[in-house]
Amino acid sequence: MQPANASRMRKLTRIDGIDALRGLAIFFVVMNHVNMRLRSAEVPYTNGLPEQLVSSLVWNGQLGVQIFFAVSGFLITSTALRRWRSLSRLSVRDFYALRFARIAPLLVLLLTILSVLHLVGLKYFVVSPEVGGLGRALFAAVTFHVNVLEASRGYLPANWDILWSLSVEEMFYLFFPVACRVFKSSKLFVVVLVIFVGLGPFGRTVLAHGNGVWKEYSYLGSMDAIALGCLTALLVSRVRFSRPALRTFALFGAALMGFILMFSIRASQWGLDSNGLNMTILAIGTCMIMIVAAQTQWTASHVIRPLLTMGEHSYEIYLTHMFVVFAFFELFLQAGKPMLAVPLFFIATLVTSALAGKVTARNFSEPMNNRLRKLFGRESHRLVSVMSDPPEFDLRTTQKTNLTE
Repeated sequence: MQPANASRMRKLTRIDGIDALRGLAIFFVVMNHVNMRLRSAEVPYTNGLPEQLVSSLVWNGQLGVQIFFAVSGFLITSTALRRWRSLSRLSVRDFYALRFARIAPLLVLLLTILSVLHLVGLKYFVVSPEVGGLGRALFAAVTFHVNVLEASRGYLPANWDILWSLSVEEMFYLFFPVACRVFKSSKLFVVVLVIFVGLGPFGRTVLAHGNGVWKEYSYLGSMDAIALGCLTALLVSRVRFSRPALRTFALFGAALMGFILMFSIRASQWGLDSNGLNMTILAIGTCMIMIVAAQTQWTASHVIRPLLTMGEHSYEIYLTHMFVVFAFFELFLQAGKPMLAVPLFFIATLVTSALAGKVTARNFSEPMNNRLRKLFGRESHRLVSVMSDPPEFDLRTTQKTNLTE
């Protein structure tokens, strides 16, 4: 059982609702990637199952990433407000330094490992000449245009392919601090974010020009969720909602998320997929839940603690889980693709990915993050709260917090 003081410390340094959303997102991503491996091996494990159940459990990977984007925009903006009190006072240099400390170490390690595995010719890890080979993939990864490369030349190996979302996210944050300084008026900055939100559905449809990869991986088609997260953080920093309002947000947010995630077939029949609005609706629902999470003291029950742990280490799980997927997939193939082992494949991959992510975070990402912050002279304990009293609305942070990512 978790000690009382440990539980209290986590309450001060984490927001359970945020970690639950990220845990849900990474759950959908991992489930989708296991499903894709099984489909590639022509394993008919979904035969006889309700179509909507299958869609909700194993085809929501892209929707999971959309949740990630919304949460990311909220956290980055919240952190900037805490650190500089106003986005117009944001330090471009400090923003880049802190972002580098968080993202770069594990990304560099991943790219190093993938390069070695490509050079030794290991199955599932070789970048084909058709997409440009290893050098082209590395260049795309470090300049954040993996999505552009794949849309023009085809998919990279799965461990490389997941970097498309990092390309979108980091391209947004490349210009985020500059925009904060240029648009010193908060109203002008809000207008810019609203424009990104409006362009999102077009980025997924009209502007994709029939390119299936670009429909899912384009910059504009994904940045609307990040922009919505930013707008949500600005709203939370300025408005303290009443209890009835928060209950309304919780109800409608859960309803919107539940509809897109659990009734995706009906949403598609209504044309929400073809016009790109399904992603927007999901992001709006996610933002409503984040408002509630940020302005209440909701504490998750012990039943969903594993989901929160996955959310806490979602970045590490995201970048490393494909190694686990392929390892168990090979074991599954070697065993003769037994149908009875399919549930075990899913469960083992989820559990092992979560453990691998936690180990990676504790022994590499977090130490490197702290070391680089000290090197840059940028300590996370300098954060200040944007929320005023009463205490239940206080989003206090310490060095280890989901508001620094």
